[in-house]
Amino acid sequence: MRKQRVLVTGGAGFLGSHLCDRLLKDGHDVICVDNYFTGAKQNVVHLLDNPYFELVRHDVITPFYAEVDQIFNLACPASPIHYQHNPIKTIKTSVMGAINMLGLAKRVGAKILQASTSEVYGDPNIHPQPESYWGNVNPNGIRSCYDEGKRCAETLFMDYHRQNNVKIKIIRIFNTYGPRMNPNDGRVVSNFIMQALRGENITIYGNGEQTRSFQYCDDLIEGMIRTMATDEDFIGPVNLGNPNEFTMLELAQKVIELTNSKSELVFEPLPQDDPKQRQPNIDLAKSKLDWEPKVQLEEGLKKTIEYFKDFV
Repeated sequence: MRKQRVLVTGGAGFLGSHLCDRLLKDGHDVICVDNYFTGAKQNVVHLLDNPYFELVRHDVITPFYAEVDQIFNLACPASPIHYQHNPIKTIKTSVMGAINMLGLAKRVGAKILQASTSEVYGDPNIHPQPESYWGNVNPNGIRSCYDEGKRCAETLFMDYHRQNNVKIKIIRIFNTYGPRMNPNDGRVVSNFIMQALRGENITIYGNGEQTRSFQYCDDLIEGMIRTMATDEDFIGPVNLGNPNEFTMLELAQKVIELTNSKSELVFEPLPQDDPKQRQPNIDLAKSKLDWEPKVQLEEGLKKTIEYFKDFV
């Protein structure tokens, strides 16, 4: 495949930086755009000497102009502690960011991928969640800025595709973890690891029986690349996640074991609209992308714990 000019929004973030690594490794020319609200220059500083990598400080709420072949639209704070910090900014990033990137894709004829989320399913009544499920989302709760922002972005992508023939792809990302996660992002994997490494009590919300399925970042990036490479008759949405489900208690105990921590478990009330269970149906990804996660939880946690040791 010829060298592509690829724009990655949110490219200095946890997932965006891993995507930039992969695109450069695959021989592409990468423009990384980030406003550093949750991204960090340290995530991409190792790429700055690469002549095919360009770093631009920019907020996708305002239009961006570049001649590119592909756009990966990842820009948006993704952890509750960050997206609830400025909920209006969060929904602007999802909605206006989508409009601006879709406008760019329309102008230059680029193929564009939207990083949507399993949060579009809300607190699901169907388990596991297939792409055909419309979700059970609170439209005016404290998580709505993120959930509804991402749902609206999917709508915009579909309408630009139907009305303007923009070449789109939509992925729905389920819980993902790995090196370069922000240690203070409030997400469960980073919380548990940091508390265990510091010897602090591990905070479990609710009774700890709520479940999540965790995929390692490398698996997700592979799914993204494969989705972008599909032909034009497949646009998604497609779930990218690990169907192996774990309770919060199981995750906490595994982290304590792998860190040899003396931490004990403490229980706090469950936050508003926190989903009780979340597990992807990945039949579509298997059939259309020949994709499924390869990295098991223990292997991925070991790599992530090693990364977080520098922050203790």
